[in-house]
Amino acid sequence: MSTPRSIGIIAGSGVYPETFVNAARKAEPSARLVVVAFEGETRPDLEQQVESILWARVGQLSKLIKFFVKEGVTEAVMMGQISPQNLFNLRPDLRILMMLARVKKRNAETLFGAIADEMAKDGITLLPATTFLDDHLPIPGHVVGPAVKPRTLEDIEYGFEIAKKTSALDIGQSVVVRHGTVLAVEAFEGTNACIRRGGELGRNKDTVLVKVSKPNQDFRFDVPVVGPQTIETCAEAGIIAIGIEAGKTILLEPELVASLCIKHKISIHAL
Repeated sequence: MSTPRSIGIIAGSGVYPETFVNAARKAEPSARLVVVAFEGETRPDLEQQVESILWARVGQLSKLIKFFVKEGVTEAVMMGQISPQNLFNLRPDLRILMMLARVKKRNAETLFGAIADEMAKDGITLLPATTFLDDHLPIPGHVVGPAVKPRTLEDIEYGFEIAKKTSALDIGQSVVVRHGTVLAVEAFEGTNACIRRGGELGRNKDTVLVKVSKPNQDFRFDVPVVGPQTIETCAEAGIIAIGIEAGKTILLEPELVASLCIKHKISIHAL
């Protein structure tokens, strides 16, 4: 009898890890799901949905890898965000300190890439964060909410062009646009703070949010995501439409997102 496939999940905050668990159960019912969770980040109820879980602090790379090896994990995914305050309050172990010493340019891609390299040394391959989630990747065109008006579509297309450029510079992957003017560009503060700032500058009216992937995005980590919290934040900021990149943006809890878009009259359009 063959040994069940063991898949490791490095679980950050939000519903993203749970979305992966549900999709993995459908795709491979026999798979064992093994989670490394982070105190103050991961939802506690995830513990009831998987075969094994380890609670750790951000920065305990050696503990994470040893746990996966003990559980027979040879493939893993990174799911969900880690808040900036936890990234700055690292209490790193020796292995991650040695890794950091080798990384000269420190951004999401280089840091997570270095972590992936460390895991590979112990026989653990980091899979794309879109694994099993094809149903959550919208195709080009109207996604949910009201149909996009021509003027709004122009803002989405312009925002798409700008966001591609800022993301290529590792600044951010989201922008807020109103009538051909860029009001806010995402930086380290994250998408929600960018939305609020853009909405305030646009007087909470007729503004558009655009989220894209980086050129040559490494989809093992940092995949653009739109979920219910995004829609609620957009509604508060007066955002009327969200432009996303087709096939490269994950829509979390799509049914809830659709109902919120209808409620708040927010369009989602994929380019």
